[in-house]
Amino acid sequence: MSEVTTVVLVGVGGQGTILAGDVIAKVAVAEGHDVKLSEVHGMAQRGGSVDTVVRFGEKVHAPIIDTGVADHLIAFEITEAARKLQYLSKTGRLVVNSRTIQPLPVLTGAVGPAQGVEAELQYEGAVFIDAEALACEAGSPRSANVVLLGAASYGLPFAEQTWRDIIAARVPPKTVEDNLRAFELGRAACAKGVCDL
Repeated sequence: MSEVTTVVLVGVGGQGTILAGDVIAKVAVAEGHDVKLSEVHGMAQRGGSVDTVVRFGEKVHAPIIDTGVADHLIAFEITEAARKLQYLSKTGRLVVNSRTIQPLPVLTGAVGPAQGVEAELQYEGAVFIDAEALACEAGSPRSANVVLLGAASYGLPFAEQTWRDIIAARVPPKTVEDNLRAFELGRAACAKGVCDL
């Protein structure tokens, strides 16, 4: 692991990227790291892009990153993965939710959907996770973001119990059990080889 590890989470408003970034930051702090967190909201409440950058290490000077430096890119949907691919380092890990959310111009018919995006991501070494299906299996369709946290956790240097403790403290009390199950399913998908790069 480099002196500072950079995790970039990308998605659209309503997918839970901000919560996921907050959990990663709190897990890193709990394990003794210096952490910087930055969020960019692009009309998030209307389905616009939401990017969260979490950087952790012995000493982190800034939350801002340049292209080509992210150690982990966690994409909550395919289009945003392709749009933010330039942030991933050549040796970085790319985990992508297999869901596509079409932007408004596509939905209104003003432009056609992008072609070949999934193939491009596969070429770049993307690992696809059906986060919605695993979230439903966990009993909470809204916990796809926590499924992706489970997938991300498999490649990050933190104890599994720390993840569980922070998730339990961060989600609504009545959803703790389902969210912990969602985390376990995402992590197990990677343990079975789905996320091996």
